[in-house]
Amino acid sequence: MSRFSLAPRVRYLLDRARRLDVASVMERAREASSQHGKAVPLVVVDMLWSAGRHNVGFQDYIDYDFAILSKAERDTYMTHPVSNQISQQYDHPDYRHLFHDKAEFNVRFDALLKREWMLIVDGNADELRAFTERQGTIVVKETHGQAGTGVHRYHAADVTDWDAFHAELLSKKQVLVEEVIRQHADLAAVCPGTVNTTRVTAFFDGEKTHILAMAQKFGRGAVSDQMSFGGFYTMLDEDGHSVGSGYDSHGHVHVTHPDSGFPIADFRLPMIDEVKAFVDQAARVVPQVQYVGWDIVVTPDGPVLVEGNWGAGVYENKPSVTGIRTGHKPRYQAAIGF
Repeated sequence: MSRFSLAPRVRYLLDRARRLDVASVMERAREASSQHGKAVPLVVVDMLWSAGRHNVGFQDYIDYDFAILSKAERDTYMTHPVSNQISQQYDHPDYRHLFHDKAEFNVRFDALLKREWMLIVDGNADELRAFTERQGTIVVKETHGQAGTGVHRYHAADVTDWDAFHAELLSKKQVLVEEVIRQHADLAAVCPGTVNTTRVTAFFDGEKTHILAMAQKFGRGAVSDQMSFGGFYTMLDEDGHSVGSGYDSHGHVHVTHPDSGFPIADFRLPMIDEVKAFVDQAARVVPQVQYVGWDIVVTPDGPVLVEGNWGAGVYENKPSVTGIRTGHKPRYQAAIGF
């Protein structure tokens, strides 16, 4: 970690110490103990040591089955504390608002959205009506929502009073209105009721865009594919192939999609070369924010951009599900140099 500033790590550790939830730690330790046959006290000690000494978040420890991994195997995994350090170091604070505010993001990245959108403001109920009736169904978002919060789907046929509908959305701060994305048939075959996004974590070094990890998220028919909506993910290899079954952070494993029955390990992301080129294009729009988790959707006409996350988060292999006992950290180290 020699290339990272010490201050963000110290602040992160102090914040974690202040917010330490002993009951939550014990719950996670019991979960790991039950799954892997390790004594709870040993797991607790290992979790605390891993967090303080090796930058491993408590949920990382559970999600990536650290209880069964050797030190050498653990060292190959990216974790949220390390990802946070990268974000703080390489995502310029003066430009983060362009990713944090979804309305500002849409303005800056409009050419890559490839769909209609509008903002609800005072006095534009007629514009909202025209937009919604033209689309039939719309997606409405809060401008500062996270993890799928504040995302809703509305149908024009259900609205009887457009002034009241406009006022309601405005009062709830659900002011970003977008056309529904039409996803590629290969994605719809897994879950047709949700637009299934691909998370591509990338680092732009000023000249080249490095693809660090790719994860395919699948929904359960709701407006969002986030875990809070019942969604899950599978990691993809460099060719866009799923490396195994799907899983989430709540202990659920999906060999097949629960609704469609599609075998998750058989999935391959279409247009993978176009996806990589598209991410490179996106990374150059705001080059001051170098480390981003890009959410994209492959449509019949190619990739489109949903959003970019300057706090990229981490998606990794789960050994007990995939049989793969190594992670993506070497790719991060090679690209970023830490």
